[in-house]
Amino acid sequence: MAQEKVAVGIDIGGTNTAFGFVNNEGKIIYESSIPTNSHEKAEILFERLFKDINDSFKKFSKDYELIGIGIGAPNANYYKGTVEAPPNLNWGTVNVLEIVKKHSPLPSAITNDANAAAIGEMLFGAAKGMKNFIIITLGTGLGSGIVVNGELVYGADGFAGELGHTIVKPNGRECGCGRKGCLEAYTSAPGIRRTVYKLMSSANTPSELRSICFDKLTSKDIADAANRGDRLALDAFDYTAKILGQKFADFVAFSSPEAIILFGGLALAGDLIIKPTKKYMEESMLNIFKNKVKIIPSALSGGNAAVLGASALIWNEIKKIETENK
Repeated sequence: MAQEKVAVGIDIGGTNTAFGFVNNEGKIIYESSIPTNSHEKAEILFERLFKDINDSFKKFSKDYELIGIGIGAPNANYYKGTVEAPPNLNWGTVNVLEIVKKHSPLPSAITNDANAAAIGEMLFGAAKGMKNFIIITLGTGLGSGIVVNGELVYGADGFAGELGHTIVKPNGRECGCGRKGCLEAYTSAPGIRRTVYKLMSSANTPSELRSICFDKLTSKDIADAANRGDRLALDAFDYTAKILGQKFADFVAFSSPEAIILFGGLALAGDLIIKPTKKYMEESMLNIFKNKVKIIPSALSGGNAAVLGASALIWNEIKKIETENK
């Protein structure tokens, strides 16, 4: 009986690094994770990681064949194979694919986590069958992946698609990137927390959120309060959705996507964020695009979404090679 082919999907995070073995239909055969230890050099992480991958795969090597390694990482450059000054990792600029070659002869590829999510949605998720869409990751930051004519847009230097760092309010909130007024500073999970505290300071609206200190407040707390009818929490979602919807109208104008797919922690708020964002997007939309673009949640929800996205990067590379060879 022939062995089934699987790809390794690796998701590098500031706290943990997850990996899994995934077949070409998006089924995860096995997954696990190790602490990233962000203070360590990249070489040490990959030494620990590949020991775990190799030890784990021994249990499956009789029935499965590894065909490649896909990696999602912050500030990853698809063209160069590098990760460049990632936040929350003490790496500087490092060539990850060169390190991987020391541990495995398999073909490998790397991109940032939002781009990996976009490819994952295209192969296994909500964008199956679509050739033009944008994925927006609403988490600690705001990431994005843009797909046009079935191809991920990388741009001239590999860093295209930093939509979270387009300006929404000149000289507005300070962003983690060092600039002021970025979309990310308003519509990420930390962004909506900042909005809650802004609303608390500018109005006397009663709210259960007033009893939670800033460092402990989460976007889930805000969503839970909004679902219970908390006026201040609902106002925070409306404020966030208005900014997001207005920028989505701009994004639609430059790439005319079939859909914008929301992924990540804040996206789990569902209709609390999706419905008002859609409303404000349509209000701001150029007439020729009105009522054409869907806003939908990711179909890669769950703890393994990032591993699926990373593995999809390799499956997509293989698909491209097979198409070119036909």
